[in-house]
Amino acid sequence: MIASRHNARTLTALLLVLGLFLALRFVLNTGQEEVSAAAVRFKFSRSTLPELSGPPIRNQRQVHPSLERVSAFVSTVGAAVALNDMDGDGISNDACYIDTRTDQVIITPVPGTGNRYSPFALIQEQLFDREKMAPLGVLLSDVNEDGHVDVVVYYAGRTPLLFLRRPSTNLDAGNFIVRDIFPREIWMTGSATTADLDGDGHLDLIFANYFKDGSDIYNPNGSGTVSMPQSFSHAFNGGGERIYRWKSATTGEDPNVEYEEVPDALPPGVGGGWGLAVGACDLDGDLLPEIYVAHDFGPDRLFWNRSTRGHIRFALLEGRQQFDAPKSYVLGHDSFKGMGVDFADLNSDGIPDIYVSNITEPKGLQESQMVFVSTGNDGEMRKGIAPYVNRAEALGLSQSGWAWDAKFDDFDNDGVPEALQATGFVRGVKNKWPELQELGTANDVVITNVASSWPRIEQGADIAGHNQNPFFVRVGDRYVDISRSIGFGEDYVSRGIAIGDVDADGSLDMIVSNMWGPASYYHNEHPSAGASLELRLLLPVNRHGSEETRVRQGKAALETPGRAAVGAVVTVSVPYGKALTSFVDGGNGHSGKRSPELHFGLGNADTEREVTVEIRWRDPDGHALQEFLYLKPGRYTIVLAWANSGGPP
Repeated sequence: MIASRHNARTLTALLLVLGLFLALRFVLNTGQEEVSAAAVRFKFSRSTLPELSGPPIRNQRQVHPSLERVSAFVSTVGAAVALNDMDGDGISNDACYIDTRTDQVIITPVPGTGNRYSPFALIQEQLFDREKMAPLGVLLSDVNEDGHVDVVVYYAGRTPLLFLRRPSTNLDAGNFIVRDIFPREIWMTGSATTADLDGDGHLDLIFANYFKDGSDIYNPNGSGTVSMPQSFSHAFNGGGERIYRWKSATTGEDPNVEYEEVPDALPPGVGGGWGLAVGACDLDGDLLPEIYVAHDFGPDRLFWNRSTRGHIRFALLEGRQQFDAPKSYVLGHDSFKGMGVDFADLNSDGIPDIYVSNITEPKGLQESQMVFVSTGNDGEMRKGIAPYVNRAEALGLSQSGWAWDAKFDDFDNDGVPEALQATGFVRGVKNKWPELQELGTANDVVITNVASSWPRIEQGADIAGHNQNPFFVRVGDRYVDISRSIGFGEDYVSRGIAIGDVDADGSLDMIVSNMWGPASYYHNEHPSAGASLELRLLLPVNRHGSEETRVRQGKAALETPGRAAVGAVVTVSVPYGKALTSFVDGGNGHSGKRSPELHFGLGNADTEREVTVEIRWRDPDGHALQEFLYLKPGRYTIVLAWANSGGPP
């Protein structure tokens, strides 16, 4: 028996060594020839979003006196961007972004999409003090359900604000009413998203906070001491998550919306994380989204949705540790620095897989970017087990840089998503990696004391400041980075990536937000992309004529308004025998928010041949519905049916 166990262990070790050898050989053999062959399928032109004059430009924030030693370290978030249809022309060709140099929240047409209105900044001043606050992110969502896109802005130094759109044909700052509806507290919100958590047909809000609530980090006149993380790998003294359930709304010239906090939505004992990214996505097929929170300085969390109408509840899921994987590769047990999250079905099993950003620096922290691929065994969820295994190394996605936003999307319409990340930390001239690395190996008891243990990380310091944003393309069974070959890179450290077809030409474009610099717009000018199917799925905002699904082909907006059908799931059966599955995104990720349209690359499909489209959604009353459509490649606006029962299920 002992000899048998010894032989088994020996065989296992040999197999592991062989696997690592084959993986390394692939990496070494995937040279410039393969990269060049993949790169010819992609081409982008680059420009910048319009900038506005405004408050004095800064390149670093004022900070609390106890944080002056690490002022550059804590001034590294806030570059955010989102895409949506703000002016109602039926196309997500409007960008909302934060200019960190002036702290303005700017709404603008994307360059090249027409001079439909003049760029403008939202009016924050009456509820925003730049001397001790900073905007950190934006969500574009129709929160009061009137068919117009509103803006949720979240901050450091205060709770979020809602900018509700008045129903006017003009798009300017005066047509947004600011609502201060959350308790007046000091938050530092790292990310946020929207989703219908309890299946009642209305979108709820999820906030992931970073520093502990009450931490006045950007107030140079603040008192006391701001608490830093208690550990670089197991810190639970952060802000944690806050969930707000939608209750009611009013529309018209004086719009409003009401939410209620659900303090017991998450299981006990899991709070206090340092949240930098949050995503909501249905992983078990019941049209109730699960929540993934990427935490800095400690384990990420995957919450399984057990909600019923009016009662939001989640259970904790954790991965099962395998003998051939380190503990930190197991979902929910990592000790890494989670900073971005996205979802895509990589193995065509109809279940979303999870892409998570971390820190992988050759001269610094060697962690791993994560790609949690579904095992398909969703029955394990009832046992508290997350049915996911990290396959980042096998897929070639485990290493990149100091990564923030992570995104999967199909830019050449071949039906296989590319993988992108926004990377870099502090850009300067004095390398601080050795000192930070030394701190990373120190005892946890000294981490919280900035004055006695942290190196000086002030303006001029450089930590991963010259990362190249990766653009990974699938070559065989692995991904390779072609970013340098296609000119996908920035002169600043990046934070967010917003993706959408801004000119409705059938191919995806993107905007990258940067710290202390302009946001870059990448227009897709692919030399030979395949066909695509683009679906703009809407829920009706009134019952009149809403009993049946209505379909319109082309770019034009519908005469009757609708709101994005966030959480709706679509499966497209494509001609080459593969099923493509996606869902309407309500704002997942770190600080880049994609447009709500769904994009499916169809490869060399016949543009006159219909494909089968299965749509599953919840109507405004929360009824779970399903419908099959047969559509040719192209762009469609679809207003989904509202069940005629006249009330909730």
